[in-house]
Amino acid sequence: MAGDGGTSRSRGVSVPAPDTFPKLLLAHARERGDRPAIREKDYGIWQTWTWRQAAEEVRALACGLAAMGFRRGHNLAIIGDNRPRLYWAMTAAQCLGSVPVPLYQDAVAEEMAFVLNNADVHFAVVEDQEQVDKVLEIKDRCPLLEHIIYDDPRGMRHYEQPFLHSYEEIRALGRVHDEEHPDFFLEAVGNGRSEDTAIMLYTSGTTGKPKGVCQTHAAFIAAARGGCGFDQLEAKDDILSYLPMAWVGDHLFSYAQALVAGFTINCPESSATVLLDMREIGPTFYFAPPRVFENLLTQVMIRMEDAGALKRKMFHYFMEVARRCGAEILDGKPGVSLKHRGLYWLGNILVYAPLRNVLGMSRIRVAYTAGAAIGPDLFRFYRSIGINLKQLYGSTETCAYVCLQPDGEIKLDSVGKPAPGVEVKVADNGEVLVRGPMLLKEYYKRPDATAESIDSEGYFHTGDAGFFDEDGHLRIIDRAQDVGKLANGAMFAPNYVENKLKFFSYIREAVAFGHGRAAVCAFINIDMAAVGDWAERRGIAYSGYPDLAGKKEVYDLIQDCVEKVNSELAHDHVLTHSQVRRFLILHKELDPDDDELTRTRKLRRGFIAEKYAALVDALYGGRKSQYFETQVKFEDGRSGKIGAELRICDVAPGGPLAQAA
Repeated sequence: MAGDGGTSRSRGVSVPAPDTFPKLLLAHARERGDRPAIREKDYGIWQTWTWRQAAEEVRALACGLAAMGFRRGHNLAIIGDNRPRLYWAMTAAQCLGSVPVPLYQDAVAEEMAFVLNNADVHFAVVEDQEQVDKVLEIKDRCPLLEHIIYDDPRGMRHYEQPFLHSYEEIRALGRVHDEEHPDFFLEAVGNGRSEDTAIMLYTSGTTGKPKGVCQTHAAFIAAARGGCGFDQLEAKDDILSYLPMAWVGDHLFSYAQALVAGFTINCPESSATVLLDMREIGPTFYFAPPRVFENLLTQVMIRMEDAGALKRKMFHYFMEVARRCGAEILDGKPGVSLKHRGLYWLGNILVYAPLRNVLGMSRIRVAYTAGAAIGPDLFRFYRSIGINLKQLYGSTETCAYVCLQPDGEIKLDSVGKPAPGVEVKVADNGEVLVRGPMLLKEYYKRPDATAESIDSEGYFHTGDAGFFDEDGHLRIIDRAQDVGKLANGAMFAPNYVENKLKFFSYIREAVAFGHGRAAVCAFINIDMAAVGDWAERRGIAYSGYPDLAGKKEVYDLIQDCVEKVNSELAHDHVLTHSQVRRFLILHKELDPDDDELTRTRKLRRGFIAEKYAALVDALYGGRKSQYFETQVKFEDGRSGKIGAELRICDVAPGGPLAQAA
């Protein structure tokens, strides 16, 4: 890890021990200056910057921002895909004692306006013309916003606003400023303190307006050091950085841990090339939310359905072998027979290793998932083919660092044990409470929310319901506010049911209802790619998502998936009553642009229940179909309506409920 507690001298100014991210960067530039710090694929070619070059870029940008009037107390918005210059802009702001505020790059202008104003943003560094246009659309409503700096100059030739500047312009200005004030940069970095706010990350806003979470250098460095030590992450590791920079997971794994351990960040060319770029880089360390692992599995299943009969048969045979013993072999557990070890060895040659290579996971030592609960079946699939996938538990307010799964102690239904330096307890009402050095400093301009979230003993109230099992592993049931009871008093955990449904490649999203009701009903979003491929192979013609979603054959396909989930729930004594009794397939995909999902694709349950109240009533009213029309936003900014007559399908329960029915 970087930093040995010593100091060095440059131009007569001492560089303090690395207790902030800029100081960590300078330490790496001294200690491993010629090692790769960050790569970016551009026009099909990987470009590499060493730690020394990265430090020089940050220095020039920080001095350029200072020359433009940016200073301590100002906040800097960062908007775009994962790009080296955007990561450097984050560090440059921290060098000046200012706070970077990353925004989701796919957010619409109205969402950006809220964050830019709420966070008191003075400068914005954006990726390209698309992001410039969105900020220009709302600039007159953001009185504090003074300057917009863009990275990619393509399409910007005829933009003549005086507050628009290219990255190159600011960097050149910074080099002049650095020559004229040679001690300025290191003095600014030296003035930084570990207790300073290092980053402001906005919550997803599932129940209201997002809140700005202020995290200090000390909090994120503590989380990063704890995680790096836990999994022995070193400077020789590689990570693919493709998740939104505004998400706490990317900030911990692609920024904080990279600056602590000194490993290499790799930025893909675009979101469309992530899988290809991942195969080229072969990361050793990987992080993704469950939806990414779901999508990867969907792509695998689509490809296997298109494969020849012999290859399909071999794939399914060896996947059954992996399901029986793969996870146990990965964990080094005894009890696996010699026969099964031999079959797994053969399966690794014929299926598992080629599959890991296709997924770009051949070199992975450790992979994590978090952000939402992952279905046990999905989790087991990846571990069974030899990928050391583990779960972690955390939130924006805890630097995504609360619980980790130790190697050899992996449980499919837990999120692991408390991470090093973290205290976790479960309150009498079942809510998970945490305490440690990784807790938020405050919610920006929300002292009321800060006081409400942290109690007098210093415990942060996560809002999640869970319990510790007999081995000390934490199990998260659902959001505390979402866990309810059916009319008969049985527990209802909607997220658990939804994750069971989403394990099937044909189901992209699911929304379960049941609190206070006699039975569980669900909305289903089909996966357009998987179901479309399935339909085409059967000669089923369709004109688009609404048409495909309404096909009887598709309803039969989804009903089979729901029945399989019910058969599993039938054997769960706690959630057996949560079997889905009726469902419908929505005529449109749930979309963040329509406020149905957050930018991290979490369900806005209250909003969905209110927006689709007529469909919920139809599910519980015994109707066979219901016409529904809804307002949607198109990609070009226009609004319109989509309407359809939606079929409602009954599903038979399994187990004791089947006998009762």
